[in-house]
Amino acid sequence: MKRIGIDVGGTNTDAVLLDHNRIIRSIKTATTTDVISGIRTAVDHILGGSDADADGIRAIMIGTTHFTNAVIERRGLSKVAVIRIGLPAAHSILPMQAWPADLRSEVEGPTFLIRGGHEFDGREIVPFDDERMREVALEIRDSGVTAAAITAVFSPLTSECEERAAAILRDVVPGVSVTLSSQLGRIGLIERENATILNSALHRLARDTVAAFETAVSESGLRVPLYLTQNDGTVMPASQAVRFPVLCFASGPTNSMRGARMLSGLDEAIVLDVGGTTTDAGVLVSGFPREANSKVDIGGVSTFFRMPDVVAIALGGGTIVDEASGRIGPQSVGYRIMEKARVKGGDTLTLTDVAVRMNRMEFGDVSKVSELPNSLVSNVDAWVNGRLAELVDRMKTSAAAVPVIAVGGGAALVPDELPGVSTVIKVEHAGVANAIGAAMAQVSGECDQVFYGVSRDDALAQARDMAERRALEAGADIETVQLLDAEDIPLSYIPGNPLRVRVRLIADLKA
Repeated sequence: MKRIGIDVGGTNTDAVLLDHNRIIRSIKTATTTDVISGIRTAVDHILGGSDADADGIRAIMIGTTHFTNAVIERRGLSKVAVIRIGLPAAHSILPMQAWPADLRSEVEGPTFLIRGGHEFDGREIVPFDDERMREVALEIRDSGVTAAAITAVFSPLTSECEERAAAILRDVVPGVSVTLSSQLGRIGLIERENATILNSALHRLARDTVAAFETAVSESGLRVPLYLTQNDGTVMPASQAVRFPVLCFASGPTNSMRGARMLSGLDEAIVLDVGGTTTDAGVLVSGFPREANSKVDIGGVSTFFRMPDVVAIALGGGTIVDEASGRIGPQSVGYRIMEKARVKGGDTLTLTDVAVRMNRMEFGDVSKVSELPNSLVSNVDAWVNGRLAELVDRMKTSAAAVPVIAVGGGAALVPDELPGVSTVIKVEHAGVANAIGAAMAQVSGECDQVFYGVSRDDALAQARDMAERRALEAGADIETVQLLDAEDIPLSYIPGNPLRVRVRLIADLKA
């Protein structure tokens, strides 16, 4: 099955056409302010080769940093009405209390705490207050806010209160966009609520962005399904991405890791994705990115949902080297490297220039950096090696030597040897590994829930059924469903032997 994979990053837009695991054509272009024209350029190139038969293409997968950039840059966000269901409990820490002031001012709408919610075993704390919820809905209508986030205590166990609140809100305020925390779901009220609020704040931007993607695909003449890549290295239909944009936050690094897996054939390795401004490090486990098992900070907000374990440092091909002082970074020329780098006739010394001087990279005119002092080159080389060695060490979970796969446009910056590394693997097509990862992505289904009053076997079976149902909703081919990982954790010192179960399945897309 042929697929097009596109990764729209802050610096470059990369695209590939894959026929199963064979790369037919690829391109790396500068990301444009106008999303549509950038994707059109990439798709036109992909379809321009003699081997590129548009009739055989079954799907387009796009990965984008639009949503995470919007949160980091505080732009394109909507005001959100926040509803927390849990009184008389869960009122000591109010919603958005620990958010950065600038982000809170962009997002915060009216906030309400109402009675309801459940205990960990599914028992009601108190009956849900329908009458108060209708009053809240009227206040939201009068405020003019059109996005809402609803969170109830222990809603991943039972979403009844959230669903009743959403039904009342939609009845009073038709057209309001609503996120239920149980749909994003993990244990931990504040972090789950934060992710829910961010998701609702991004709804309008997600609608506009996905519509632009669909327009670009339509104008290219292709009539195929559009998918967006998500944080766990799999894809979801564009319509689902509109509802859950936060699930696309870390798709860039995960695409690169999945692409590195295909290009290297390794299921277990550390991946260094060296871009124009940063290097992202992640870990492949069974061929998929290792997930973060603790809180993840997004734009200064603590969240806890499905995110990869990725660490980024300010080291990229565009990182600026001050020749006079010897200072390196953190500033970068980013997407302007084609005009600013010395080897391209520019006026700024970058890590790319030094890599060219060291014959690690073929790019531009090497004669323009041939006069760089050896002492400066040695210092820069030692700095890069030290930073990458430290980054690899942070990702390791044991002292054993592990393989490292270098991908991204700046992969040549990674030295051939690093401490604690068994081998450094540099692969062909490393510069478009992110687009390859998008094109080869599968679909997934996950369940992370507390079960109470059932045996361990029954809890695992119910969790698998839920995960399988979600995978099918995402477009999975039932014949290819596989268990990726499963874990169960008893909740100690609580009556009834409750068990937290997490099951994750993957599958190929239905043809």
